[in-house]
Amino acid sequence: MPTDKVPQIPFGAVYFRKSNPPREDWQRDYRTAAEDGLNIFRHWFMWSVIERRPGVYDWDDYDRQMDLAAENGLKTIIAELTHTVPDWAYRKFAHARQVRMDGRPLTSNMGVSAAVGGFANNGGGAGALSMNCPEVKEAAGAFLTALATRYKGHPALLGYDVWNEVNYAADVDYSSHAKAAYREWLQRKYGDLETLAQAWHRYSYAEWEDIEPPAEIAPYPEGLDWIEFRRDNFYGQMQWRIDTIRAVDPDCLIAAHGIAGAIPNMAANGCDDWLAASKVEIYGMTWVPARKGNQPWRNFYGADMTRAAARGKPFWHAERQGGPLWLQPQVLGRDKEDGRVAEPEDIRAWTMTSFAAGATGVLNLRWRPLLDGPLFGAFGSYAMDGSRTPRSEMASTIAKWANAPEQKELFAARPVKGDIGLLVVPEAQAWDLLLNHRHCPETYAEAMWGAYRGFFDNGIQADWAHVDDIDAYDTIYAAYPIMLTAAHAERLARWVEAGGTLISEACIGYFGDRGQVGVVQPNHGLDRVFGVREHEVEFMPDIGDRIRFTYGGHTVTGGGFLQSYTLAGGTERGRFADGRLAVVEHTHGRGRTLLVGTHPGVGYFKTSGEANRSYFCEIFAWTGKEQHVRLSNGAMQARLHDGEGGKVLWVVNPTRETQRSTVTLAGRHGTLRPGESHWGAGTARITGDEVVLPPRDALVVRLT
Repeated sequence: MPTDKVPQIPFGAVYFRKSNPPREDWQRDYRTAAEDGLNIFRHWFMWSVIERRPGVYDWDDYDRQMDLAAENGLKTIIAELTHTVPDWAYRKFAHARQVRMDGRPLTSNMGVSAAVGGFANNGGGAGALSMNCPEVKEAAGAFLTALATRYKGHPALLGYDVWNEVNYAADVDYSSHAKAAYREWLQRKYGDLETLAQAWHRYSYAEWEDIEPPAEIAPYPEGLDWIEFRRDNFYGQMQWRIDTIRAVDPDCLIAAHGIAGAIPNMAANGCDDWLAASKVEIYGMTWVPARKGNQPWRNFYGADMTRAAARGKPFWHAERQGGPLWLQPQVLGRDKEDGRVAEPEDIRAWTMTSFAAGATGVLNLRWRPLLDGPLFGAFGSYAMDGSRTPRSEMASTIAKWANAPEQKELFAARPVKGDIGLLVVPEAQAWDLLLNHRHCPETYAEAMWGAYRGFFDNGIQADWAHVDDIDAYDTIYAAYPIMLTAAHAERLARWVEAGGTLISEACIGYFGDRGQVGVVQPNHGLDRVFGVREHEVEFMPDIGDRIRFTYGGHTVTGGGFLQSYTLAGGTERGRFADGRLAVVEHTHGRGRTLLVGTHPGVGYFKTSGEANRSYFCEIFAWTGKEQHVRLSNGAMQARLHDGEGGKVLWVVNPTRETQRSTVTLAGRHGTLRPGESHWGAGTARITGDEVVLPPRDALVVRLT
């Protein structure tokens, strides 16, 4: 990885998506970008517009982008878009068209985000042709090889972005080529049909060709295998893209960006940010408040999720909104202030939020708006004609600030580990998808997001902790762990025994390997870890909002499921409104556990109730930990970074009013002693332990 070529803080935009912007503006636009402190552009190098006929490439527009970047001192990320299929390939490889679950083949359409053909527009990053077809893979590989050969060593090249917005549609690929790959995958996993028959409870397969992908989503082992195969298959194709490029340019930088979608779309749409990040040097996210919602917790969530998945690697806000979004279905009926019309102060708040959460690069998802298609006018910081706007001037100010030499040490400091880890268990999400998709499909997301928001609204930093990474944490909150493999249950038990503190919501590990219900609950021996046995269980998430229990002197609203308990060594800490035992504390080895028999995260997500917010404060207090930073004003957010140069405090005010708050550090961080202010002038100040922030602004101060 050529790290010496990476700017201090990559700050720029996605620029060229043929046929936007107009060619006559390119030279002026590059000059403007350089003058404004931007140092990086990403372009879509689309197979469907470059390979005009088999083996005949039109590189002219792209050569010009690369040369202009070199002339103006900008670096270039080449976004390979092999999922944009040339029309000749769509005809030539008609037998390899991807097929939806219902049998409809994908079509080749005009793009939503680029006014050219070749897009499947299927809501994922897969093209209209199946890469499981050897002929298609060979043709796409030839394009990638030609691409890497042409630009290897170009002075403007920084690296490649593979698989734009890593995800795939929920109902593809059911083509004959994908089915053949699925059967080969099953053969490797099970070895013979008898072993598969015992695992799946399907006993009449005479040949491997008898096996079809499940035609409906249902909670059976074959559904779990189909989810696992799709993940392995599509991520295998991602690795193939990387390997094909590196076969030509072995030292090139490889990046990728997802949509911070692991909650809730890891299982259905392949948004496995951890797996994607493991394959690249730099990971990132598309996060657009106009599409997601402009609530502070959501904007921090996207960055927190991506930082967790990057596991210490650099991560970028790879596509950040810089302008309005008017007519797309995600925004209809929402207020202007909910991200629909981006103001300069929004650009500042969004960017500083991502920096506070640990991002070390920011790219706007348009430098200037598209001039045609359904996304006309959307997202650009610069105007339709490429002229400067107050939004672009704000972005320029931040770009120049972030890349000033005196900020190098500031951005070398990294966010401290969270106060608590939120457990992410892939099999729990997969089983929830199979179990609840027709009934209460939002329960998983509401439980997970509700728990994150419950801590967030108390100023408690909750990190997303993948089950493979729990050893990095001493305290874990499990919001929706309804399925655990025996291996993961044993890992959690050993972690508690070694001294970990585990708080779990209802039905932890209720479903075990292959989705089978444990006859003893909690399952997998976790009854000993929590000191309880199940008394009764109720799976009625549609009326889960009626559940109430007491804890810490509050009556808390539940949600999702209800699981009551009988003591088996544990200690009672709360009861349901009808008297059944709801909350149990226990010690196991050197560790402690707290089991809560419903999903208060769901209740908080739905109602924002004060009792539920207090519940998350109370259970954190139960752990005996002290949060890194406490603000007396919950309207603002604070994050602490640490590095060789010492600690840095970031405080963000996302509101439209001036806010003030006292700041208290955990004792282990020492007394709050503000030093040099890196960002924040005029009315932004910190005096003693009080901080004052203007609307939608931030303060970045070094602590002495």
